Amino acid sequence: MAGNIEKGAILKRSAGDPRCRPHISSASVGHALLLLLIGFANCAWAQQGPPDVGPAKSETLADLPDAPQTPVSQAETSPETGLPDRLGSIQGVVSSPDGAVYEGVLVALTQPGMPARSATSDNNGHFNFTDVAAGAFQLTVSSAGFATQHLSGTLLPGENYKAATMVLPVSMATSEVRVNSLTRVEVAQMEMVEEEHQRVLGVMPNFYVVYSRDAPPLNTRQKFHLAWRSSVDPIGTLIIGGVSGIQQATNSFSGYGQGAQGYAKRFGANYADNFIGTMIGGAILPSLLKQDPRYFWKGTGTVRSRVLYAIANAVVCKGDNGRRQFDYSGILGGLAAGGISNLYYPASDRSGISLTLENALLGTAESAAGNIFQEFVARRFTPKLPSP
Repeated sequence: MAGNIEKGAILKRSAGDPRCRPHISSASVGHALLLLLIGFANCAWAQQGPPDVGPAKSETLADLPDAPQTPVSQAETSPETGLPDRLGSIQGVVSSPDGAVYEGVLVALTQPGMPARSATSDNNGHFNFTDVAAGAFQLTVSSAGFATQHLSGTLLPGENYKAATMVLPVSMATSEVRVNSLTRVEVAQMEMVEEEHQRVLGVMPNFYVVYSRDAPPLNTRQKFHLAWRSSVDPIGTLIIGGVSGIQQATNSFSGYGQGAQGYAKRFGANYADNFIGTMIGGAILPSLLKQDPRYFWKGTGTVRSRVLYAIANAVVCKGDNGRRQFDYSGILGGLAAGGISNLYYPASDRSGISLTLENALLGTAESAAGNIFQEFVARRFTPKLPSP
């Protein structure tokens, strides 16, 4: 700073100092020329000023042994993990080209100099990586029968990075080349994932309907998975809550009483009916008896043939061997659920064996009506369905 002030003062002086101008007297020409040269030299020295030693001093300090060698922009690292202190996260969603989310898809995260990590998309298609070091990264989304997708990006320190939706299309090459190498379990898994996104009007779950003409049977694990997803679906729970409210208003099962306690008992009983019936008739007995609990949509033929098909499927099902057989799973499952309900319904409303059989017959009739609805109506109001 002192050098700069001194230089400014010299510049100010040089602008009005007579020494900066050549002075010619009545002396000889040689003497005049000498004075002229001296005057110009004086003026140039005054305008240039003394050499600025600031930068030289700064460079000397930078060359000292104890000068900091680490760039200021480099992130500080933790002495315990060796990773940057400000870790971030990366999250995103995996979906099909038509917008349906995919569950169980493998997502791999790779970063230069870091070990690879992997995650699996949940039932909402969402994946999440936490404690991710800042820097460049690549996401790789892959699943059997689908085209692998990649996404590259850069994560800033402490950033919560929301990746663009990873659209996972069906691989045409895979379907052509590996169609014979896929096991029945793998094909059934792909079919079941599609069924779990079937919702009438885009809201009401419709998981137990198959629109594919050659869908393979489910194995035991898949039958239990589908029954569980159907039993705990939030929309199904809301429907049960609405039915319980209607029962409360009409004072059905009066032994439960009224008020919040009465509603809670009705809701609990209805939820138990649905859960027990679905697990026994949709998972336990189908696994033991090797039967498929789903309704296989016909979709072709005359109206009469389709109506008869729908009614018949109230008592007939498809076995795991591909043959049509009596639906022991559905019928016995309804009887078992009705018998178990006697344990928690009010004593005045518990059904004897005759009423249990009557309810089983009523349930069969309801199943036939539901199948007709599935055959002619439900598919029209179910968006984003694959081609049959």
